[in-house]
Amino acid sequence: MEWGNDSFHVEFILLGIFDHSPTHIFLFSLVLGIFTVAFMENTTMILIIYLDTQLHTPMYFLLSQLSFRDLMLICTTVPKMAINYLSGWKSISLKVCGTQIFFYVSLLGAECFLMAVMACDCYVAICHPLYTILMNQKLCTLLTVASWILGSFDGIIVLAAALSFSYCRSLEIHHFFCDVAALLPLSCKDTSAFERLLFICCVLMLILPVSVINVSYSHVLAVICMGSGESHYKAFTTCFSHLSVVGLCYGASMFMYMRPASNHTPNQDKMVSAFYTILTPMLNPLIYSLHNKEVSWGLKKLLGKGELI
Repeated sequence: MEWGNDSFHVEFILLGIFDHSPTHIFLFSLVLGIFTVAFMENTTMILIIYLDTQLHTPMYFLLSQLSFRDLMLICTTVPKMAINYLSGWKSISLKVCGTQIFFYVSLLGAECFLMAVMACDCYVAICHPLYTILMNQKLCTLLTVASWILGSFDGIIVLAAALSFSYCRSLEIHHFFCDVAALLPLSCKDTSAFERLLFICCVLMLILPVSVINVSYSHVLAVICMGSGESHYKAFTTCFSHLSVVGLCYGASMFMYMRPASNHTPNQDKMVSAFYTILTPMLNPLIYSLHNKEVSWGLKKLLGKGELI
């Protein structure tokens, strides 16, 4: 069946990641549990940073932005997946599919650029004595807005290209949400040009920020290795936390979007996407707050005041 770009009433079928076997019911329950924990963790992190005035610094402002984007990312995919699984209604309209593509790609891109901003913040904080002057609130806000704009621009390009195709094959998407990589095999047109565009977008979205991160942390680690004491240990644990999150973010993204479409398999894509969109938003707050005394004290103060209960 072939349909044109003006036929926005056609619906895809999301095959999902789970069936109704006992094992998959357990896994679905586990995913809902992870989603709940991730939602609570990131919401709590945002509230702690917003309500505790001692955490109103560039580093924690950027951390709250990361939590906000993780919160949006997990809410973009998991609720729709859960509704489809529980109701048995697996269809998704082209408009909703396009909305998922836009938010998923935009949030992924914005988070990648935010990681580069966080690396620069860490570099300035450790390597420059004039940190409070160089990394002021205005500059921090501008860099954050820029990361949102760049991510949204990437989302618009990918969305426009994906909606320009006609789909003449099966409308069944072998995924639990509308991912552009899962849509490409359904097109009846040659998608090689789009794959090249997607690769270029990934280079800009991944390779350039990774280069900034590598340069920043190479300087930071060089400074840390020359010193000793509690301050250098704290700086090292902070950098290790940042690099752990960077590895989770960029590793999954590169695996998904910087391989030829011919190398993709539905099961592989679903597992990697589940790791990034479901598990990573739960891990990020844990990684950043596990050795962070300021966040722990902020949580204790807020719980003591009854702000979060």
